[in-house]
Amino acid sequence: MNEVMPLKSIRDIERIKESLSNNPRNLLLFTIGINTALRISDILTLKVRDVSDTHIEITERKTSKRSRIKINDSIRSALRDLIPADANLDDWLFPSRKGDNHISRVQAWRILNKAADVAGVNVAIGTHSLRKTFAYHAYKSGVELPLLMRVLNHASQRETLRYIGIESDEIDEIYIDVCL
Repeated sequence: MNEVMPLKSIRDIERIKESLSNNPRNLLLFTIGINTALRISDILTLKVRDVSDTHIEITERKTSKRSRIKINDSIRSALRDLIPADANLDDWLFPSRKGDNHISRVQAWRILNKAADVAGVNVAIGTHSLRKTFAYHAYKSGVELPLLMRVLNHASQRETLRYIGIESDEIDEIYIDVCL
């Protein structure tokens, strides 16, 4: 499996949003993904009833922990604009076109890769890039590492820094800065 990276550039994020703007379901997937620390397996199984004006409530599949995630303005706006007014509480947020189920993890990967390609974003992207993007931007905005570790359920600071690509950035900077 190839390692995927977070989207570190706000410009790249905006370009991907623009490339997804013609498909409300896919834009909502991307918006929720980059604004929460949820894994793709949890995002894809969301139903209309799992979201309110203030929170997303879910039992995480990997940890079996119940999570209540505060919805920010970006998610709130996307939910308001992208969920059909006649949606049933039992409807999937990310319905498959093939029957009464949600899209698959593979389909989500295809959606994200096509969007990055259309947007001209040259980053190794996958479904996990969404979670990593959230974590990267939280860290860069000043969220302290111990709190971010807790959000991501990581055991060490080293694991979290490697996860969001900070450690490799710092190593790259050393090579750039030491210019003899």
